[in-house]
Amino acid sequence: MTPTLVLAVIGSYFLLLFVISYFTSRGATSSTFFTGNRESPWYLVAFGMIGASLSGVTFISVPGEVGNSGFTYFQVVLGYLPGYLIIATVLMPLYYKLNLVTIYTYLEQRFGVASYKTGSFFFLLSRVVGSSFRLFLVAGVLQLAIFDSFGIPFWACVLITIGLIWLYTFKGGIKTVVWTDTLQTGFMILAVVISIYLISTELNIGIADIGSTVVKSEYFRVFEWDWQSGRNFFKQFFAGAFIAIVMTGLDQDMMQKNLTCRNIGDAQKNMFWFCVVLVIVNFLFLSLGALLFMYAETTGIPIPDRTDNLYPMLALGHFNTFAGVLFLLGIVAAAYSSADSALTAMTTSFCVDFLGFEKKEVKNNDKVRMLVHLGFSFLLFFVILIFNAINDSSVINSVFTAAGYTYGPLLGLFSFGLFTKRPLTDKYVPVVCVLSPLLSYLINISSESLLWGYKFGFEILLLNGLLTFLGLWAISSKRKIDVSV
Repeated sequence: MTPTLVLAVIGSYFLLLFVISYFTSRGATSSTFFTGNRESPWYLVAFGMIGASLSGVTFISVPGEVGNSGFTYFQVVLGYLPGYLIIATVLMPLYYKLNLVTIYTYLEQRFGVASYKTGSFFFLLSRVVGSSFRLFLVAGVLQLAIFDSFGIPFWACVLITIGLIWLYTFKGGIKTVVWTDTLQTGFMILAVVISIYLISTELNIGIADIGSTVVKSEYFRVFEWDWQSGRNFFKQFFAGAFIAIVMTGLDQDMMQKNLTCRNIGDAQKNMFWFCVVLVIVNFLFLSLGALLFMYAETTGIPIPDRTDNLYPMLALGHFNTFAGVLFLLGIVAAAYSSADSALTAMTTSFCVDFLGFEKKEVKNNDKVRMLVHLGFSFLLFFVILIFNAINDSSVINSVFTAAGYTYGPLLGLFSFGLFTKRPLTDKYVPVVCVLSPLLSYLINISSESLLWGYKFGFEILLLNGLLTFLGLWAISSKRKIDVSV
């Protein structure tokens, strides 16, 4: 593929996004930006959430990780199901009952201002880190496919990547994102399905035999029972359940889309359909990974040291032009469907939770909102450059490792609020929520010597949440309060 062709494909793609942005942002206000006027059809939200949940990490890093750990990641995916059930039946009814714009407002009503600000801060931290990982991935692909050929440095590639997101979301916000994410999810799923078909054709595998070929391959290792392994089934399954709860149910980014539905019934239908399709799509990505490694072995193509690079390398350097175009559309769609909603959610959270948009009249609030939106765009830019300088592991592992430390305090806070009636000494909540991740990290790096060879995997999130819960219990009182809110 020539850089000119790549540029034309991506340019056409973004032209389509800008057209959607134009129609969805006409007459938009701050309320439209934050809530979409609560008019989103549930099926659009459900379909678009698939792309936002998967992101460019899934598109590249999940297939690449198959070479290291087989299909064991699917244990995490299976754990998502009980997690999403809890979200749909416990958390979402609460959010709709309280008519929340940001879900962290619940913490203020339950505990106080310090808890509220702490919860929102940890969401912002989590999303800055997670979105930076994801955008780093797509920026690397664009650098390889386009910018290297023109001698444009990586920092400029990142700046352009984030600038495009800002341009098509700065006015319509979540209303625009619901529609653009639907389009982008469609491109992403189409890309992976056709990639599987094209690779199987190259390997002379019939359509009916794709499934059996994958299952019989050396990569189809789903379950790991060694209790000392970080990929043990029970660790992965329960980590998956809690990852779903914190990265969807306690995350303003994902919940903001759900809260644009007309009512709780529509929002729950959205969640149930979303989780079923998500499991299927993740299995497709894992199958694609197995086929990619089989193709590389059959053709004698060396596997790159960083397996995240396998899919981009084959799609852009070894497959035909059609496959390369599909890959580019898929990775750009996957990355942007996650990043655009994250940028919108961070802007919403900061404006509502820290600037008080819903509680007081803010002068020139549309202008302030746009400046906040721009500020978070630059923050992502700088964090991506830092990550580019220090990253040395698979991005899928990096994302979930980071989530274990940054989402743990949110898990502890919401669990304590929902499952106890004890009031807190609110001013000490930030101290507990900072100490818990630090203590979790110290336990994690010493676990093999302290716990008879036990290695933590993604379940470090559970430990972090438990430590936060215990810390909150320590600063609470026995006096019960009414938690009917």
